[in-house]
Amino acid sequence: MRLIKFQIHKKLIIFIAAIMFAGGCSVFKPSEKQQSPTLLKTEIASKEFMISQINNLAKVNSMYAKIDLKFIDNSFAEVGLEEKFKTVPGLIVVQRPASIQLKVQVPIVNSDIVQMTSDGEKFRVAILNDGGSGKNKNFVMGTNSADYSALQKDISSKLENNGNSKDFKQNVNAFANLRPQHFTEAILVKPTDETANYYVLSTILIQEENLDLPKKSPVRNVLRGYYLLDEISREAGGGSAVKRRFWFDRVGTVRVARQQIFDANGEIESDIVYGQEGELTDTGNFKNLPLRVEVTRPKEKYKMRLTYQSPENVSIGKTYPKEAFVLENSWNLPVIDLDKKLLEISGQNPTGEKPGTESRTQ
Repeated sequence: MRLIKFQIHKKLIIFIAAIMFAGGCSVFKPSEKQQSPTLLKTEIASKEFMISQINNLAKVNSMYAKIDLKFIDNSFAEVGLEEKFKTVPGLIVVQRPASIQLKVQVPIVNSDIVQMTSDGEKFRVAILNDGGSGKNKNFVMGTNSADYSALQKDISSKLENNGNSKDFKQNVNAFANLRPQHFTEAILVKPTDETANYYVLSTILIQEENLDLPKKSPVRNVLRGYYLLDEISREAGGGSAVKRRFWFDRVGTVRVARQQIFDANGEIESDIVYGQEGELTDTGNFKNLPLRVEVTRPKEKYKMRLTYQSPENVSIGKTYPKEAFVLENSWNLPVIDLDKKLLEISGQNPTGEKPGTESRTQ
């Protein structure tokens, strides 16, 4: 009886095996090859090395540079769209702790479209060229720490299309909504402080695709390794919060590739990407610094890319007077005081002026 059962099982196994391997339909036969992301080799570095790299960026205490700027509007990011504007030349001056002067210019003729300054607390933006009627020229004032999202539509509506070219009107609108202080924290990187903060190191793998490479390129679609170094505040009572997160690219070398700055609620305020490293100035003292800086502001829904026109002609280390970072309304432009407008829409009116009234003086 057992022999009969064994023979039946043996025949069944043979029968199943014959079906599985018959006609090239074997389940063990390799399936069609599919290209998967290439895992890139990663380098190893210590936390101390990465902290030294951050402090290398932080040794820039002031800078004067001619730049190229590209504005990208992310207002429609939720539906997968972004609007890119033409690259324009500009001029930037920054100085610690948080001062900046920024000029955006018309290509070729280099006349100013917009001038803007921030002394670390207040900002001022002068719209000097609207390409035609002059009705869009304004002098905008505000406070760095204030949230003006409720006024965004009102400010944008002032930049009417008075027969100007669509491209020029868009560029004026875009740069008028730019806030100069968003670049200070990207260029004037704050040094680490291990007495006020502690630093936590981790790693991550990110799948990245370079659309500029051919589809069959083995490095078009890759897995790239990063170190993450979180700066966490030491707060009274034992509390803590992530203030900054540094991303270090581990492929080829270990370098600072990204800095994320968080608000008190843990939301990203600035997402800063640092491009290829190189040497700034012709002194030999400022090596391994980014030659391109890209700042994304999720709340304001825009991205700005800054590239140095001539890295060797950048000036670092000079001292500039405080007055250089407080723009005066020497053009007698109509003033838009954003702080006053916030009070107006909240029902307060400290000046006694009618809501919507704009002065031409400061």
